[in-house]
Amino acid sequence: MSETLPATTQNTSTTVRFEDFGLAPDILRALADQGYVHPTPIQAEAIPVVLRGHDVMGAAQTGTGKTAGFSLPIIQSLLPHANASASPARHPVRALILTPTRELADQVADNVKAYSRHTPLRSTVIFGGVDMAPQTAALRAGVEIVIATPGRLLDHVQQKTLNLSQTDILVLDEADRMLDMGFLPDLQRIINLLPKQRQNLMFSATFSPDIKKLAGSFLKNPVTIEVARSNATADTVTQVLYKVDEEDAKRDAVAHIIRTRGLKQVIVFSNTKIGASRLARHLEKEGVNATAIHGDKTQSERMAALDAFKQGTIEVLVATDVAARGLDIAELPCVINFDMPYNAEDYVHRIGRTGRAGASGDAISLYTDRDAKSLADIEKLIKNKITRLELEGFAPRSGERERRSRYEEGEQGRSDYGRGAPRGSQYSRSSHAPRKEKVDPWFLKPYEPSAAPETNPADDKPMPGKPQKAKVAALLGGMPKR
Repeated sequence: MSETLPATTQNTSTTVRFEDFGLAPDILRALADQGYVHPTPIQAEAIPVVLRGHDVMGAAQTGTGKTAGFSLPIIQSLLPHANASASPARHPVRALILTPTRELADQVADNVKAYSRHTPLRSTVIFGGVDMAPQTAALRAGVEIVIATPGRLLDHVQQKTLNLSQTDILVLDEADRMLDMGFLPDLQRIINLLPKQRQNLMFSATFSPDIKKLAGSFLKNPVTIEVARSNATADTVTQVLYKVDEEDAKRDAVAHIIRTRGLKQVIVFSNTKIGASRLARHLEKEGVNATAIHGDKTQSERMAALDAFKQGTIEVLVATDVAARGLDIAELPCVINFDMPYNAEDYVHRIGRTGRAGASGDAISLYTDRDAKSLADIEKLIKNKITRLELEGFAPRSGERERRSRYEEGEQGRSDYGRGAPRGSQYSRSSHAPRKEKVDPWFLKPYEPSAAPETNPADDKPMPGKPQKAKVAALLGGMPKR
């Protein structure tokens, strides 16, 4: 029978300090280094429960601070095992954190390293798309905390470079996305590799029937923590809609918004990989430092783009939903929906990247008449009417350029032959029409049979001097030998 804890309000969480949880001085020191004093609502709920050793089923969307909600108590729980020994045997894997994407795994790993920096605990991250050799070296050196994606984790298990026999804590982060990406068979294999006696923590943006079924398969009497509904949007985020008449004009609209608002750090969401790449190239031509991240990019390209974005070298990151899942950008001032999402819940995930930790942020969406249904679904989900505004000072140019480009490439060539003319008639009027050849009048005359030649009876007589042979009948087998 699971226990459910009520949501904690923001005001309640600000009266609690991290030191009230009994965390070790080394952990508090790491938090102070980053300027953290008060926990977020989910941290205030989850940390005490995890420290008591309970299984947890947490509902929290991106940007609520759930990573610290499970990583801080994990570090605290593992401190009794911490040691400075150089022997790998003294550093077995005691906590496993699974994430659906490489980007999220890297973000969680960065947080774990930051929180444990003043302790002897070791951690590493393993994910696909990169060479296994450095990961293998880190695992063989010994680590207490492993952050991984399911596929690459099983690769290391198969290569016998990872031993999970002493793992005491399992965390499934963004479990709903793992199910969406088809990781359920891998998750079941991994769970079967772990010791029976362990603590299980699962966090998801939603509590769908599939998530509840997964939870029932491995959670033991979990404490359910619900801090924010999946359709809740932060009050600190200002949501605005701008209508654009044509799809081609949306690229210019994005460039116009970035210029007029002076945005220096913004994520723009596209529904497709090719759309993201085209928009990034267009913004580059407009003088905006932009790049795209999506599934067709290599892992090194995606990580380099993210690092450049965090450092300010790249001003605009154009991303698809899957590629942006788990991105943790502190104080992101704005997100732009170049395409309205297909799924209304994805809208909440997208705008949840701004307005975090009480900071203000803007969520700007571009829409056309085609997006009427998607927009209605979004407003129904968030139970709020999004403000519609006119995009002042905007004059689209993309449509004109697109038409000119098509004309130069010959796509408008039919206009040279007049409007409305069928395509076949264009060629009949062109200079390439076949010429009429001169015809010999003889071929135009009707057929007249020629007269039969006259015969001479004398021609039928045998030639003189030559005896005429008598005709003899013969069998098919031939004449008899003589």
